[in-house]
Amino acid sequence: MSNEQIQTKFSNPAPLGLAGFAMTTWLLSMINAGWFSGDAMNMVLAVALAFGGTAQMLAGVMELPRGNTFGSTAFISYGAFWWSFALFVLFLHDKVPAAFVGWYLFLWGVFTFYMWIATWRAARALQLVFLALWITFLLLAAGEWSGSAALHMAGGYGGLITAVLAFYLSAADVINESHQRTVLPIGAPPAG
Repeated sequence: MSNEQIQTKFSNPAPLGLAGFAMTTWLLSMINAGWFSGDAMNMVLAVALAFGGTAQMLAGVMELPRGNTFGSTAFISYGAFWWSFALFVLFLHDKVPAAFVGWYLFLWGVFTFYMWIATWRAARALQLVFLALWITFLLLAAGEWSGSAALHMAGGYGGLITAVLAFYLSAADVINESHQRTVLPIGAPPAG
C-alpha cells in the first residue's frame, strides 16, 4: 500500500436518530395529549426500545468518529431516555411516587435546556426541536408534581410539536442530501 491517504466519508447519522426520536415522541405524546388511552402504551414501549432507544444510540455512536460532540451526546442520551422510560413503565411504574417521576422529567428538562443553548449556533430547525422539547419536559414535570391533567395534556401537545419538528429536520437532512440542494430549508445557522 502506498502513502496515499484513504479518504473515508462518514454518512450523516442525524436523520436516523431524529426519526427514532420523532416517531417515539409522537406515539407517546398521543397518549399524553389524551388521543389514546394507556392501552396503547405497549406499542410505545416496543418502538421506544427498538427505534427511539436503539436507533438513537447507534446514531450517537456513529457521530463519535465524525467528531460531533453535540450529536453523540444528544443521540446517546435521548436513546438512554427511551430505554429508561420503557424499563420504568414495564417494571417500576407502580413503585415510584409521582413527585419523583416529576423530578425525572424535570432533570431531563435541565439537560434539554443546556442542549438547546448549544444549538444557538446551529440551524433554526434544530433550535426549535430542543426548545419545544425543553418546554414539553417542563410541562410534563409540572403535571406530575401538581397532578394536573391539563398540564399533562399540554405536555402531550408539546411533544407532538416536538415530534413534527424532529420529523421535519430528519426529512430535510435526507431529502436535501439526496437532491444535493436545499429542498426543505432548515434555517441557516447564524453567521460568525
